[in-house]
Amino acid sequence: MILLKLQKLNYLLIFLVILISFIGAAGLYSAADGSYAPWASRHLIRLLFLLLLAIIISLINIKLIYKFAYLIFIISLALLFSVEIIGVFGKGATRWINLFGFSLQPSELVKITIILALARFYHDLKFAEIKNILNLIFPFIILFIPFVLVVIQPDLGTALSIVILGAFVLFASGVRLWKFVIGLFLVLGSIPLLLNYLKPYQRDRVISFLNPEEDALGRGYQLMQSKIALGSGGLSGKGFLEGTQSYLQYLPEKQTDFIFTLIGEEFGFIGTIFIIFLFLLLISICFYISIKSNHIFGRLISIGVGTNIFIYVIMNISMVSGLMPVVGIPLPLVSYGGSAMLSIMISIGLVLNIEINANIKKLKNA
Repeated sequence: MILLKLQKLNYLLIFLVILISFIGAAGLYSAADGSYAPWASRHLIRLLFLLLLAIIISLINIKLIYKFAYLIFIISLALLFSVEIIGVFGKGATRWINLFGFSLQPSELVKITIILALARFYHDLKFAEIKNILNLIFPFIILFIPFVLVVIQPDLGTALSIVILGAFVLFASGVRLWKFVIGLFLVLGSIPLLLNYLKPYQRDRVISFLNPEEDALGRGYQLMQSKIALGSGGLSGKGFLEGTQSYLQYLPEKQTDFIFTLIGEEFGFIGTIFIIFLFLLLISICFYISIKSNHIFGRLISIGVGTNIFIYVIMNISMVSGLMPVVGIPLPLVSYGGSAMLSIMISIGLVLNIEINANIKKLKNA
């Protein structure tokens, strides 16, 4: 049985994950001035273990994943709530907890469990019942609690990605468009109120986004240096290990949030387009697998995972390009960071599982 499942694995998807991760390792090698330590080596070790985890998840009985979807979500909520009690402060926010000697960011994991919980809910709901506005209460709770807990940390970038992810999954579930229009107007109307609750450094990020040149050596420094690095890469880049913005220490957070900028400087427009193409191919495979699935649970998980990766990519690239404020969103499988990679690998394992079990129609007899 296990050998049969291994034969059904989508090896193109696995290859893309490995390829993108190796590109990330090359970027981290360059970020460390041509050294595997401290980032590239750890990145590759994580890739090895987490890829194995993804394959293990792909072999789990999907009926068990369906059965315990709500419980998994509740556990992730407990981890997210624990940040307020035992969280570790860093980079202006309390987002991490130390678990068994490892640093974990629960807000990354909760995105995947949100997808699981919403997929379970809409799988159990009859299509005719979706239009009933009362059936939006439970999905709203699933999204609202993590959103509030993440905002409190504070981590507005992740909170925003949770809202966008939830909206995509609800839309794919069949929720009527007019409900999203009303929600959009409510969000836009609440922006002036929300601005009053921004932390000083968050206001600085918004101001630097609107006019980074006003304080190019202060709050606009990150964005200005990122733009310079991207622009200096030209068509084909300066060459591997030849990025002057990185080597002269002008580019901040080059191993995490701004690694796309480093790659753009060294490999130019061609290199960045190649990475974007790989991500689009990865996302397309997730959407294709959702079409193949015979059950709503699998369809929504695959759509949710593809959408989540898309949000990561579009927000990170927009952030380092100056198209949106700096919000601290990593580039999946490329940026250095264990929690984001763990979240992505778990979601990839779920998508692989969905394809293996695409022909299953009934999930409730687990």
